[in-house]
Amino acid sequence: MNKENAARISFSLPPPLMEQMDEMISQRGYSNRSQAISDMIRGKLVEHQQRSGTGIIAGTITLVYDHHKPHLQETLTHIQHDHHDVILSTVHVHLDHHNCLEVLIVRGKAALIRKMADELIASKGVKHGTLTVTTTGKDIPS
Repeated sequence: MNKENAARISFSLPPPLMEQMDEMISQRGYSNRSQAISDMIRGKLVEHQQRSGTGIIAGTITLVYDHHKPHLQETLTHIQHDHHDVILSTVHVHLDHHNCLEVLIVRGKAALIRKMADELIASKGVKHGTLTVTTTGKDIPS
């Protein structure tokens, strides 16, 4: 970011919070506080978009399930076909004789992605599922 185009802000933090932040900045390899705080703000903006259901997000839906459960594969496939327009790619891995790991890479309206993830994760036989979101990069400045 060009310093001439940067907006300057000032805020106060309690010393223990500043110490923890400086420790995190050092551990994560940021070159300065501004860079770290900018990343934190971008992270909160992405989280807000996902929770508020506005904007286009990208992310992954990760599922672990027992493929021997009756009708589960059919249910998961049906849900995915209903939302084929937001699924960019899938990866399916056999973890052992019973358990599969499936990762869907998605991009679309936040509310739709959340709804699809909830449907998939709530399917009977899914042992664990998570939705991880990020930005498409278009609406978040670097």
